Amino acid sequence: MTGPITMSSGDQALAIEEIRRVFSARLRALDEKRWDVYPTLHTHDVISETWGGLPADKQPKSDGRSNRVVGPEALTAAIRRMLGGPTHVTTVHHGHSPEIVLTSDTTATGVWPMEDRLWWAGPRGEEYLHGFGHYHEEYRVADGRWLISYRRLSRLRESHSPGFFDYLTPL
Repeated sequence: MTGPITMSSGDQALAIEEIRRVFSARLRALDEKRWDVYPTLHTHDVISETWGGLPADKQPKSDGRSNRVVGPEALTAAIRRMLGGPTHVTTVHHGHSPEIVLTSDTTATGVWPMEDRLWWAGPRGEEYLHGFGHYHEEYRVADGRWLISYRRLSRLRESHSPGFFDYLTPL
């Protein structure tokens, strides 16, 4: 949704800062496995399309579509199964130098260059994934707070150990 922006320059800067903070809080909640916090950073109808790098048989599905999860509870459950299930996966996610554009007084888009690293202990030793790309996100004010309403991950490069995906069950 786009519309006129009637906020003052100061309020626009504050909105962009609030968006940066919700993005950063999401990454920290993800890496710290704060499953109580993670869903509170998303709108009730959030769509996540960040699973495309997973083997096709492991990707979550919504409405029959692979690489898609809808809703904060389903999103949190899928990520929790992937990173905090029987196999503990240590993660580090970084987002850098965002391009945030306010599209109205209550909506915005953002592109964040990203890097992530994931590790877990497998039967052959430590398994790892190291990825680079961009998060493409949309934000919306809900209940007076900026929240994430859409996310897509586009990977530019990924390297991983041969057995990295072995621990995954279908999400």
